[in-house]
Amino acid sequence: MEERMKVSPDVCSWVDTEHTKLFIEAVIPGVKKEDIHLKMHEDSMYLDAPRDEIEYTSTMAFCCPVNDKAAKAHYENGLLRIEVPFKDPMEDATSVSIN
Repeated sequence: MEERMKVSPDVCSWVDTEHTKLFIEAVIPGVKKEDIHLKMHEDSMYLDAPRDEIEYTSTMAFCCPVNDKAAKAHYENGLLRIEVPFKDPMEDATSVSIN
């Protein structure tokens, strides 16, 4: 199989005005929804979306930890929209008993 040419998608990211969510939009025209591979950690994401002779591929590091398990993604008309809340800074905190 011939290897596809790797192309970086046009990506835009921003934070909502309350600084609670990260929004990411990636332009990947002509890709079938079932061919999109999106993986996310609390500090980064990986996108791979093949189409014909090209493959859109990108990685992105986040400024602050996100709750990757609560991420939502929607794809329509060549635009992949991702919404993910930032991680609560106290989420992994341990309660300490007071004697």
